[in-house]
Amino acid sequence: MPSPRDELTIGEVAERSGVAHTALRFYEERGLIASTRNTGNQRRYRRTTLRRIAFIRSARRVGLTLEEIGEALATLPSSRTPTRADWARLSQTWRSRLDEQIERLERLRDQLDGCIGCGCLSLDSCALSNPDDALAGDGPGAVRLEATGRGEAAGRH
Repeated sequence: MPSPRDELTIGEVAERSGVAHTALRFYEERGLIASTRNTGNQRRYRRTTLRRIAFIRSARRVGLTLEEIGEALATLPSSRTPTRADWARLSQTWRSRLDEQIERLERLRDQLDGCIGCGCLSLDSCALSNPDDALAGDGPGAVRLEATGRGEAAGRH
């Protein structure tokens, strides 16, 4: 059993992690973090929970879903504190995701250079135009800015 100084209250975890109490409870409901209850039925978190929260926040910034984060956290040992190698193994899996995001953002930047502030007087060739919601079947968002099968963005200005 952890010593009392190894346990943190929800307020202490919120303050140390920068994550709201409500988010901590939500993470706990989703099984991303765990707490125990003291005799007064108050939540207590192991100090190592701060590392898990940092991992969750980093993974969210990369664009992982909470489900993907849960799957990644499930691969960590519960019997010991995760090592640097454990974290490195998990973060390595993000590299391709980051590369894809960088490519998508560069495409967006390059196509918006001609659009931002122009008033788009050329709706016939605009990469963002979607008259009558014709692209609804292709999914949400600016689908014309996404890669086509050839690795190029569709509908360039």
